[in-house]
Amino acid sequence: MPRYKLTIEYCGAGLVGWQRQADGLSVQQALETAIHDFCGATVTVFGAGRTDAGVHALAQIAHVDLVREAAPEVIRSAVNHHLRPHAISVLAVEKVPPDFDARRSATARRYLYRILNRRAPPALERGRVWHVAAPLDLGRMQEGARHLVGHHDFSTFRDSLCQAKSPVKTLDALDLSREGDEIHIAAQARSFLHHQVRNMAGTLKLVGLGRWQPEDVARALAARDRRAGGPTAPAAGLTLVAVRYDPAQ
Repeated sequence: MPRYKLTIEYCGAGLVGWQRQADGLSVQQALETAIHDFCGATVTVFGAGRTDAGVHALAQIAHVDLVREAAPEVIRSAVNHHLRPHAISVLAVEKVPPDFDARRSATARRYLYRILNRRAPPALERGRVWHVAAPLDLGRMQEGARHLVGHHDFSTFRDSLCQAKSPVKTLDALDLSREGDEIHIAAQARSFLHHQVRNMAGTLKLVGLGRWQPEDVARALAARDRRAGGPTAPAAGLTLVAVRYDPAQ
């Protein structure tokens, strides 16, 4: 069976996340239904990351095995046709070797968390950012973020429902910058714990508000206890922006 790699963009608003759920529409379900409508086959689409309800993606990666070969541009056009009117779009399709696995073959995932830091609430970006009206100190947030980079036990930033075998992860980068009225938190790692980026963003907000000192982030991390961390930031501000693979794949 030929295997295809899909690059997918979606708006998470109104969706229950990537993975199929008992209630509500997921990205996975919408794609599988669209592929069935295209070729009549019942398939499973495997994603590189299980984004939560309300989380967006600029370049989610998935793979799927089809019963027969077809030109990538034909698959893309047909699947996008059947995805309407959902805010999900297949940007690219390419044939890949049978050992390619969207999740297991990934070497890095990059997420962007957007905080709109101004008094006025969002209009055009509603549902795409976390609105924080009080001024945030970017420098303090950057100082706090430095404590999180590296190989650590991230239990403090792990959701209680996380299914990962170990809370130990290597955070390769956690870069904060200001873009106009927005503060961007860019996180990169091979893999993340459930809610890890959102919990880190919520914690860094406390630092930016002056409620925490930057070194309090290190103390929270060392506690290895979710109760020691800050709040979970809303899903709407989070976007999966890239999934990376070895050049051979």
